[in-house]
Amino acid sequence: MRLSTPGTETISTGAVPRSPFSLQEAQRFCARFTRRHYENFPVASLLLPATIRPAVQAIYAFARIADDFADEDRHRGERLERLDEWGAMLKSCLQGDAKHPVFVALGEAGRRFDLPGQPFWDLLEAFRIDCVRNRYESFEELLGYSRLSANPVGRLILHLHGYTDPRMLEWSDRICTALQLANHWQDVAIDLRKDRIYLPEQDRAEFSVTEADLREGRVTNRFRALMRSLIGRTREMFEAGRPLCTAVGGRLRWELKLTWLGGTRILDAIEAVDYDVFRRRPRVRAADAPRILGRAVRWRN
Repeated sequence: MRLSTPGTETISTGAVPRSPFSLQEAQRFCARFTRRHYENFPVASLLLPATIRPAVQAIYAFARIADDFADEDRHRGERLERLDEWGAMLKSCLQGDAKHPVFVALGEAGRRFDLPGQPFWDLLEAFRIDCVRNRYESFEELLGYSRLSANPVGRLILHLHGYTDPRMLEWSDRICTALQLANHWQDVAIDLRKDRIYLPEQDRAEFSVTEADLREGRVTNRFRALMRSLIGRTREMFEAGRPLCTAVGGRLRWELKLTWLGGTRILDAIEAVDYDVFRRRPRVRAADAPRILGRAVRWRN
């Protein structure tokens, strides 16, 4: 795995981590963790080749545990400390000293696929931002956050499959950012309970939607217009990344199609409840699976 840190050149190491956990135990840990935290989109599904799945599960476990440090109440007051410890574990892993099963599995993935290190540091930076920032002034600022919080995962998945073309990476960024935005729009009420508002202040001002409106759960015509505008921009981003879904081959093509369709289905679900994201969380349900699969089968370039 390559490791790049601010102010240093990219380096690489082939060290085998020392750990009380065997590689098999570590990979089983990541697999169980991933299954327990399954969410909107396919994560290391059976569509992925068996040779790649443990690496995807290790990446997911690394990111999700760090996300929990930044998000879960039990880490209140020590969030940044936990993230610093997680980052130190990442560095130690690359130096051959992995004590946590996630880093044993991640170290193996890094050696096997020569993973770049910067995406992992970007993810950690996004989680640190979550600890200190809970409002965004502009849509552009939100895109900058998504560049750190979402795009690295897509780039790592492409790298695991051997895709490094800059154009494909750009398409991946569009899809990952759109997925992140869709998650923000569906989770307005959940984020409010954590005193986080991802609806940009400039957009709220344009449509005269106040923070008090959000806290009172007022689904006014102004709020609907705000959500309609943000969802429209998110759909444009999905469309900008759509070519990636057919540019790749094999099982990844199906994985990306289902992911893309699942993300756009969330936007459909928000519209279906007339933008009332306060009283029930719009989401992809099991009943949506046949429709999503059917659309994947009928997919046209």
